[in-house]
Amino acid sequence: MEPVHLTDRAVIALEGGEARNFLQGLVTNDLTRLAPETGLYAALLTPQGKILFDFLIAEGDGALLLDCAADRAEALLKRLTMYRLRAPVGIALRPQLGVFAGLSGRPAERAVSFPDPRLAVLGLRSIGAVAEMPDFLQGPAVYHAERLALGVPESADFGSEKIFALDAGLEELHGVAFDKGCYVGQELTARMKHRGTARKRILMADADTALPPAGTPVLGNGTEVGEILSSYGTRGFALTRLDRLEEAPTPLLADGRPVTLAKPAWLRA
Repeated sequence: MEPVHLTDRAVIALEGGEARNFLQGLVTNDLTRLAPETGLYAALLTPQGKILFDFLIAEGDGALLLDCAADRAEALLKRLTMYRLRAPVGIALRPQLGVFAGLSGRPAERAVSFPDPRLAVLGLRSIGAVAEMPDFLQGPAVYHAERLALGVPESADFGSEKIFALDAGLEELHGVAFDKGCYVGQELTARMKHRGTARKRILMADADTALPPAGTPVLGNGTEVGEILSSYGTRGFALTRLDRLEEAPTPLLADGRPVTLAKPAWLRA
């Protein structure tokens, strides 16, 4: 992947001696696994186990750095502040920091860089001062084309409070630790894991023409197989009932348009 500046991402910093323990009690992954030059993928769930926010976590500049969707950053900041109560943890946006993918050489040395913890093929992720990075980098379109080709959903595809963490593939994308202590939504997530039966998953959706908008049902002979979650031209994601997909005749239709649903190579379900 060519180096890109992910201008649709923002950085929230958590500072203070209790920052790690504070976040450990909230998110789906295990902060004890975080180390220099590594990153974690994690989500903050509702008590019912549905995704509110997903983000990457790195450590640098004396803080925990959350690489999150820019259009959800203020809401995430507000939610974290609500949970903080009186804990001695500083929580703030760092607008001087940007998120980059595919950096190498000298620019990467100036940033906090780590392999993308979701899939190795997504390459190196970096958080650094925008003023110190090259100003000629491409925007996020190249990155999004790559993740769509790999079938990797993220914030805009999940919505808010709509999808359970395991239905979204967070286990396969290394975003859930089942051997850590309690966190928000942990009980239901663990129950779904131990039940061991996947009914729904986010699958790749492709069409010859533009996909219809989010919320459009995907039908097989009139039976609803799934629902479009997001569309980017002819490609997007659909939350799909796997049992119905196996039984559905082709072609599948969304708003009368033929649609193909496929599992990403990394998805075990």
